[in-house]
Amino acid sequence: MSIQEKPLTTTGASPTGVQDEASAARAVEQMFDEIAPSYDTVNHVLSGNVDKLWWRWTAQRFRETLIRSNSRVLDLCCGTGDMTLALRRYAPADAVPAIGLDFSHKMLALGAKKFAGHGIIPVEADALHVPFADSYFDLVTTAFGFRNLANYQAGLKEIHRLLKPGGRFGILEFGEPDGLLGQIYRMYFRYVLPTAGTFISGVDGPYKYLPASVARFPTPPQLMEQIRGAGFTDVSWTPYTFGIAGLYIGRKA
Repeated sequence: MSIQEKPLTTTGASPTGVQDEASAARAVEQMFDEIAPSYDTVNHVLSGNVDKLWWRWTAQRFRETLIRSNSRVLDLCCGTGDMTLALRRYAPADAVPAIGLDFSHKMLALGAKKFAGHGIIPVEADALHVPFADSYFDLVTTAFGFRNLANYQAGLKEIHRLLKPGGRFGILEFGEPDGLLGQIYRMYFRYVLPTAGTFISGVDGPYKYLPASVARFPTPPQLMEQIRGAGFTDVSWTPYTFGIAGLYIGRKA
């Protein structure tokens, strides 16, 4: 099924056994707390370190904002902080501190160790209820975290609230390529990755959840429609590595 034909059947993350958005959020938080110690290792091994390129490419797209010393930057669902650090590489020495936010205490604790000396402040909070004022940030990003929100539309509205007029956002997320490559990728993603991830981490559930969550996630045309509906302009999607991942960009009108 092509990305244009895939039906939209979900409003947010839905791990097995959850009944509502609150329980979905708790389940996702628990999963990431469980896999935190091996999270970086599994990501790098199973992606062949291509994930590092995706973070770098994403940061480059926002270089114009990042090089300004007064730009306020928020990385939502920052996990262990690799995307946050990629953004920070473009910041001048006198830049205001960036914010790395996540609701998984164990993931953020690992990220905080990386942040030391890089001008990044870790904040433990829910991405749907960010403890900052309206129109506060010039740039909001999230890498492989938006898909795990309990409500995608609420996530877009929160990003819109947080951005200054004219501010930009970037959502880096997994996708499902079309054609023969897509078939091969889905076989790897649904069978090889969960087995390998479970073996390396010693934790079973999260790496079964990952391919299921990607399969349920809106296609690029569907998510771009939702982004426009949330009040953003200049909306685009750039595929990375044949569409295995991709970057959504928008601007607050």
